[in-house]
Amino acid sequence: MENLITLVNNIQRACTALGDHGEESALPTLWDSLPAIAVVGGQSSGKSSVLESVVGKDFLPRGAGIVTRRPLVLQLHRIDDGKEYAEFMHLPKKRFTDFAAVRQEISDETDRETGRSKQISSVPIHLSIFSPNVVNLTLIDLPGLTKVAIEGQSETIVQDIENMVRSFIEKPNCIILAISPANQDLATSDAIKIAREVDPKGDRTFGVLTKIDLMDKGTNAVDILEGKSYKLQFPWVGVVNRSQADINKSVDMIAARRREREYFQSSPEYSHLAHRMGSEHLGKMLSKHLETVIKSRIPGLQSLINKTIIELEGELTKLGKPIAADAGGKLYTTMEICRAFDQNFKEHLDGVYISMRAGGEKIYGVFDNQLPAALKRLQFDKHLSIENVRKLITEADGYQPHLIAPEQGYRRLIESCLVTIRGPAEAAVDGVHAILKGIVQKAIAETTELKQYPTLRVEVGNAAFESLERMREESKRATLQLVDMECGYLTVEFFRKLPQDVEKGGNPTHSLFDRYNDSYLRRVGSTVLQYVNMTCASLRNSIPKSTVYCQVREAKRSLLDFFFTELGKKESKQLSKMLDEDPAVQQRRANLAKRLELYRSAQHEIDAVAWSK
Repeated sequence: MENLITLVNNIQRACTALGDHGEESALPTLWDSLPAIAVVGGQSSGKSSVLESVVGKDFLPRGAGIVTRRPLVLQLHRIDDGKEYAEFMHLPKKRFTDFAAVRQEISDETDRETGRSKQISSVPIHLSIFSPNVVNLTLIDLPGLTKVAIEGQSETIVQDIENMVRSFIEKPNCIILAISPANQDLATSDAIKIAREVDPKGDRTFGVLTKIDLMDKGTNAVDILEGKSYKLQFPWVGVVNRSQADINKSVDMIAARRREREYFQSSPEYSHLAHRMGSEHLGKMLSKHLETVIKSRIPGLQSLINKTIIELEGELTKLGKPIAADAGGKLYTTMEICRAFDQNFKEHLDGVYISMRAGGEKIYGVFDNQLPAALKRLQFDKHLSIENVRKLITEADGYQPHLIAPEQGYRRLIESCLVTIRGPAEAAVDGVHAILKGIVQKAIAETTELKQYPTLRVEVGNAAFESLERMREESKRATLQLVDMECGYLTVEFFRKLPQDVEKGGNPTHSLFDRYNDSYLRRVGSTVLQYVNMTCASLRNSIPKSTVYCQVREAKRSLLDFFFTELGKKESKQLSKMLDEDPAVQQRRANLAKRLELYRSAQHEIDAVAWSK
């Protein structure tokens, strides 16, 4: 089962290497799901001495005030033989055999992150110690809880440390190692106080009592160690650390452990508890408990990792691939994005998106509703009133009255009516143009790939609008030509089928402005109205055909053709400017890729352990 602790060690190292420290982040965190033992204690509680006793080496910085200013992830690896050594994750190629150098490197690395100030940082230091005298175990040494800020520290340092400690130990996967000195009232223990707040039932808390040998004469810690004063789910462990004099004399840690055993075995008060006292027992007990917890968490970890990998892969797919370095790759990327947009445009136009009113349906509405309504508003019958008919016919006759029928008058009346159809025809073209522009905007907004590249999004939008503008002008020219053709050449058969006039309708003896009677003028107006209505019916069918042919069909066929032609002429630098991906998106993709690497690595590690069992 020891490979389970090694498994968590490896995953924790990968987490730190890839920036997962369990802090609040927009990225999923694996660190928070890994079982860990966090060492909590107030300043001068003996926290550092306990850790050094478990390891059997002097390696932690010492001094007044807050010495531990960053979390120290301490991974102990038991080896069968060989010389003891240590490795820092930030110095992967360097082995430390001198543990005084390890102490110095912890201080130096803390200063690199926080500066030489007395401030703290939540970014952990990873230290691995390989020794035949340790058990497989991972401990997280946290800054000591304090009540007063010293000179050089911010006024918020007390709360900052408490917040950092709390952020580690409030997680349900964290095992709390609460260090309390026996020569102080347990009710005032900083470690017990904060542990009780986050773990009121004590299910995750191990109590360690230090400085038992420094208690006042006549007092002892038996009630605490037996769980009578403050009961926890797990038995209290008492330890006797080296005195300051021993530390100053560099008393061997192995000898210190032996003296610790002898103290408990020879003390009348504690001899009955000696089998579960001391730093050696503490290390073995924690190692065994950590293995048990890790084993129980493996299925949940596997499920979490598999689920998160799918989510990360999905988000990376949405963000798209990173930009190619070469010109050919950039051109290909640009073309593919443009094709995705073009396909989106066509689908909106053809009504693939049934959740909204399709573009094609809106265009049909222009022809079926807007155009007929506009033609109806022209009110040709009012235009062909008797007064207007008389005026136009008379003006067409000039000084010479017509001999048989007022042909020029008819022509002028018809032309004056038909020319007004140009307005509705142009409006139909503009209406279709507006709809196509709206579809372009929708397609741009819904083309995920374009969201990556703001400049390309603008370029594609401008190119599409310019194409639509060219198509609108061509459509307007063609559509107005239809109207002009009707004005320029009248359908003779229509007039030949009319009954011949019995009365000529004119009297040359009358004055120039009183040449025609009302009855005749009404007949002329009625005839012209019939012809204009017939022509309107024809144009109502031909204008949509012209508009669809010149705008809709052409937009589907060649919306970005001109853009593609110009694109092929661009150099790599110009393409790079177009593919100026939002830096936030680039950073997000890089962070997601790193986090995905972490989860895949963890998946591989866990699967290897699961299959080996």
